[in-house]
Amino acid sequence: MLYLSIIITAIFINNIVFSQFLGICPFLGVSKRISSALGMGAAVTFVMTLATVVAWLLQTYILDPCGLQFLQTIVFILVIAFLVQLLEIVMKKSVPALYQALGVFLPLITTNCAVLGVAILVIQKEYNLLQSLTYGVSTAIGFTLALWIFAGIREQLELTAVPRGMRGVPLALISAGILAMAFMGFSGITIG
Repeated sequence: MLYLSIIITAIFINNIVFSQFLGICPFLGVSKRISSALGMGAAVTFVMTLATVVAWLLQTYILDPCGLQFLQTIVFILVIAFLVQLLEIVMKKSVPALYQALGVFLPLITTNCAVLGVAILVIQKEYNLLQSLTYGVSTAIGFTLALWIFAGIREQLELTAVPRGMRGVPLALISAGILAMAFMGFSGITIG
């Protein structure tokens, strides 16, 4: 039941984008098309999952035993940067169209506060390795869900007559706010 609680909480109740407001830059930048949103979601899922596991292992087996907890943020950022570079190399070779579609937002995963936030949160919540993995994957799914929903809304809004002053960013921000309020409705749900 604990793992189900972690999954539901990370995806819906404490959605990293709509409840914790982390990862907003790629959320707004890549959510114009469903295809690029899902590609970014997959990239963030890969990086977030591996970063969470590696960060937990480093914290548990190196930083804590050696009394180097003060290096946590620096070490986690280095791990994330390495994983993003690895992902860029693989995507450039295997999925060049998606690599081009994501553009500058792919390297920005390195500084995506959602990825770093999850790595730090699993340490703060004192999760074990399996709980950390579950939380990392679930949070990434929640991030992808947020991107997917928002991209779908933005694609539909392009087909709608909108006053000129509201086109683009203003309407995107209003839509994001309404989505955030909708996800906040899940916060009253208790699990377990």
